[in-house]
Amino acid sequence: MASPLIPFLFLSIILLPFQLITVVAQTKTNLAIGDSYTAAKSTTPWLVSSPSGDFAFGFLPLEDSPDHFILCIWYAKIQGNTIVWFANREKPAPKDSKVELTANDGLVLTAPNGDKLWNTGTSVTVSRGLFNDTGNFVLQDGDSNSAWESFKDYRNTLLPYQTLQRGQKLSSMLRENDFNRGRFELFFQNDGNLVMHSLNLPSGYSNENYYETGTIESNTSSAGTQLVFDSSGDMYILRANNERYNLSEEGVGVSTTQFYLRATLDFYGVFTLYRHPKGSSGSGGWTPVWSYPDNICKNYLAAASSGVCGYNSICSLRDDKRPTCQCPKWYSLADPSDPYGSCKPDFVQECFEGDLSKRKDLYEFEVLTDTDWPLSDYELQRPFNEDQCKQSCMEDCMCYVAIFRLGDSCWKKKLPLSNGRVDATLNGAKAFMKVRKDNSSLITPLITVKNNRNTLILVLSVLFGTSAFLNLILVCAICMSTCYVFKYKKRLRRHGKSGTTVGTNLRCFTYEELEEATDGFGKVLGKGAFGVVYEGVVNIGSVTRVAVKRLNTFLLEEVQKEFKNELNIIGLTHHKNLVRLLGFCETDSERLLVYEYMGNGTLASLLFNVEKPSWKLRLQIASGVARGLLYLHEECITQIIHCDIKPQNILLDDYYVARISDFGLAKLLNMNQSRTNTAIRGTKGYVALEWFKNMPITAKVDVYSYGMVLLEIVSCRKSVEFDEEDESRAILSEWAYDCYSEGSLHTLVEGDKEALDDMKTVEKLVMIALWCVQEDPGFRPTMRNVTQMLEGVVEVEVPPCPSQVSIQYSLN
Repeated sequence: MASPLIPFLFLSIILLPFQLITVVAQTKTNLAIGDSYTAAKSTTPWLVSSPSGDFAFGFLPLEDSPDHFILCIWYAKIQGNTIVWFANREKPAPKDSKVELTANDGLVLTAPNGDKLWNTGTSVTVSRGLFNDTGNFVLQDGDSNSAWESFKDYRNTLLPYQTLQRGQKLSSMLRENDFNRGRFELFFQNDGNLVMHSLNLPSGYSNENYYETGTIESNTSSAGTQLVFDSSGDMYILRANNERYNLSEEGVGVSTTQFYLRATLDFYGVFTLYRHPKGSSGSGGWTPVWSYPDNICKNYLAAASSGVCGYNSICSLRDDKRPTCQCPKWYSLADPSDPYGSCKPDFVQECFEGDLSKRKDLYEFEVLTDTDWPLSDYELQRPFNEDQCKQSCMEDCMCYVAIFRLGDSCWKKKLPLSNGRVDATLNGAKAFMKVRKDNSSLITPLITVKNNRNTLILVLSVLFGTSAFLNLILVCAICMSTCYVFKYKKRLRRHGKSGTTVGTNLRCFTYEELEEATDGFGKVLGKGAFGVVYEGVVNIGSVTRVAVKRLNTFLLEEVQKEFKNELNIIGLTHHKNLVRLLGFCETDSERLLVYEYMGNGTLASLLFNVEKPSWKLRLQIASGVARGLLYLHEECITQIIHCDIKPQNILLDDYYVARISDFGLAKLLNMNQSRTNTAIRGTKGYVALEWFKNMPITAKVDVYSYGMVLLEIVSCRKSVEFDEEDESRAILSEWAYDCYSEGSLHTLVEGDKEALDDMKTVEKLVMIALWCVQEDPGFRPTMRNVTQMLEGVVEVEVPPCPSQVSIQYSLN
């Protein structure tokens, strides 16, 4: 009888070559020129693996689209394919796409139709590719020098032995399984500060930092030079003097010999160090070791952003420091596939006249404890008790939430609600969310009228299907309604005509309304070339303070131009550093504009005062004005040149946030334009040279004006002071350059202790301003460059001397 082992031996001999092929495929660590790999569903998806087999490099299919692939590096011995680097984040590779190593372009990823999806873009000739045990894939030239490596092509993850250099950043994924660039960045600024902030997609506008290490140069320490993730699992910022600023928590020992480690900026904005036990089975899962910030729901706060979660949502923290987002009662996700997205109300809140009891029949309050949307306030009532707070919100059709806390304070909030979070430090504060008692307000029509013919049939059916008496009543009602509408429109044409076309939701006030709101135009807030601004109070769902600009009508043609500019420009913009236009009024003889009220006046009144404002506040204002101009120049659908940037046209709200105002001289450019020719505009002392030389006008005229304003913010003095005893100081830009070139910038901020203690920032701001006021507009930076220099993203180079000609022209 034959031995039972013989068939198994025979089968083993047959399968041996295939086993060897599999081993070779799994342990290939180098690539030669011409090596390629095709994206397909396979038992061996890797192109190469690290010598230890810990990491693999190749194609993985997308979870929600298995026929599309991501070229990536992942942990090969852990279930779940934890990806640590990926190439084609915006362009998933269709099935049968190919990656190939070429001498001129390095790795090249090509779709089946020949489209180039991604390449390493090396500047030197590549000779081979190496994959090492740290998870770093390296392309080398003929001298074995690194031509490109994945460790320096940052995505959302750092691995041990990897460093993050100044000017580099990690970008989160958009969602858990969506490799598109997400909303959060970990950025190592050029000043040595490691920060985290969110972006407003798709523009990429950076919101305020919600995390900072503060590792910038000071009197007691030097600036950070790089973020280091060392082989022992420690992460720290290495300072210029070799001191360490530790991110790793003390006493938490994590060894790379026992654990796989990765530090990832997760899609919800938390930077976390994870560990996974090593072993043959790879069991145990990823667990967090430490994370920053400690509470993303509480620590994140950005005025121009929805928050960690979407609008109208509530962020709460789980035990693993991961946030969860929840829609309130009678709200639902706008995109059901995105649990971190915005929530929309499932009811319509009606604005109507009536007593409080009728409103209470329709609405009720959902009470939430220690919940807040801190940046959605539009009105504060104090002192108020709890019942008064609820009643005030119930009576106000703009109010969707009222927060009652501190025993006497009621904050009323309107949609959209932003930065929502659960916060235990609110000490029992109550959030009263106004919702419908039932779903009767949900818009679900029982009959869908598809066209006019169907409408006619429906009306005739009603008419002929009822009695003659009811038909008579119906006809009378229609006649009366038509007569009322006609009279109402006639009254509107008499008091506030609608000849001005505005593609916005601005409110059209009658002249009588604004006359009453301003108490007969009694309290003057300011005067300008085109009109006077009055303080007033209007009721737009709630009692609101406003600034009413009444334009002078003796220059009717010029006034009409400014009026239309203001409506068509600021009415289409929305940014935290721009003053918001609420409404307007136009009659035969009057033109009025209604703005939100700015409680702290103009920047001019703040700067040119006996007591200088704090240095920190001035830096905040400088940054805010720059961001506002960047929005006008690059982030609007239509580019806007303001043409009259000066301290008098920069207002400060209740929180001293800078708001650009007065768009009467502004010039719009179409998307395919970058310049225009127009008559001289602006104010002496802030006007660029090209206005006087018949040169094309571009957004660089605003950059010039911003440079002058920036010097005024630094020095707290006007751009021109002819009464100055020392003639060399009469023209601020000229004096500032002298101070800079002579190394005596301290005289520019003389007597300003805070600024004197921060001379490095003073020097940087003066250098930026001197670049802005260059005679040749081609030498001036864009406002994007300016914001990058202010934030430390871009180094400020030594500026040349602004031309004397430029200065003289701007004064004539």
